[in-house]
Amino acid sequence: MARVGLREWLAIAPVIASGRLSRYGGGQDGPLARFEADFCAAFDVRNTLTVCNGTAALIAALVASGIGPSDEVLVPAYTWIATAGAVLAAGAVPVLVDIDETLTIDPFDIERKITPQTRAIIPVHMANMVCDMDSIMRIAREHGLIVVEDACQAVGATYKGRRVGTIGDVGAFSFNQFKNISIGEGGAIVTNDDHLFARARMYHDIGSVFRGHLDNANEPPFCGVNLKASQIQGAMLNVQLSKLDPMIDRMRRRYDAVATILSSTADLRVGPHNDRSNAIGLHVIFDTEKEAQAFAAENPRGVHRVHDSSRHVYSFWKPILEQRAAHPRMSPFAWAARPMDYSPNACARSLDILRRTCRISLGENYPLPVMKFLARRMGRHRNAPVHAYVTTPDYGT
Repeated sequence: MARVGLREWLAIAPVIASGRLSRYGGGQDGPLARFEADFCAAFDVRNTLTVCNGTAALIAALVASGIGPSDEVLVPAYTWIATAGAVLAAGAVPVLVDIDETLTIDPFDIERKITPQTRAIIPVHMANMVCDMDSIMRIAREHGLIVVEDACQAVGATYKGRRVGTIGDVGAFSFNQFKNISIGEGGAIVTNDDHLFARARMYHDIGSVFRGHLDNANEPPFCGVNLKASQIQGAMLNVQLSKLDPMIDRMRRRYDAVATILSSTADLRVGPHNDRSNAIGLHVIFDTEKEAQAFAAENPRGVHRVHDSSRHVYSFWKPILEQRAAHPRMSPFAWAARPMDYSPNACARSLDILRRTCRISLGENYPLPVMKFLARRMGRHRNAPVHAYVTTPDYGT
């Protein structure tokens, strides 16, 4: 995850001194406007909208895309609960899709889960592991589906030369404490579609109808909510953006070094990745659950069995599994065209993979020799040869 320090502290001081802290208080030269312009340039995207957090980015992206009641949205079985929760917040229902051994949504299961009510796919670039976007975009175009990329846990990662989050129709990012860009809480929406951008901007600012300086791309105004970011967040984001690519480069070097050591000393086989040359994370998949548990226990620093992070596994999403809403008459499940299957067997393959998988931190903020030493120690702790696949870590919650 990204570090926050003196540079961020110095960046917010003049903003506080100015007294212009609100979203529109800084004008076109304010910190937020500068960040959005620089993010567009760095990510080669037409429009960026900063919001208060990553969940807000997902909700606004779905609303901007016209997702609503009776729609079905495909989401992976392994992701932070906000991915599915955002679908419900937009009035639609999430449909669970299996992951494959890359820990990302399985394109084959996407095709199996499409129904006449399916309107969108949310591929989640989970734990800095990128999705198979070529297959996903092909499926989406064949079926007329919207692609909302959840890049909250992979800010700055690339897929075949393009930043994740910029490949689909609209993308969402998170800048919370555990992400590659970190300001405590924050998020952003990106899109090359001016109409989607105008709708997202209207939704994120309930007062947008009174702001004559906004270009709404001929979209009729509607009443939104308040998901705005502040100029203080913008000031911190400008500093963090300048740190992003150097950190991504460090992660890439550590992936190659640590994966090579584990492969040669612990009989762990480097496995599937949707863009191996740009991998920025690591995980190992064992033959059995017990082997994964033992490996995590032997290496308590930097190794975590994925299934133990229960909040990221669909079988622990109690309010969604029980299909409860804040008010029963506002429940999207009441409007769904069919009953939803959230049983333990809905994505049994995903649960099996997650139980046999361990994440390995790349320690991007530590010297490379330290990470090589830790990797060699992991190899020494491995008592018996067990074939595994090596892929990517989880840097967020």
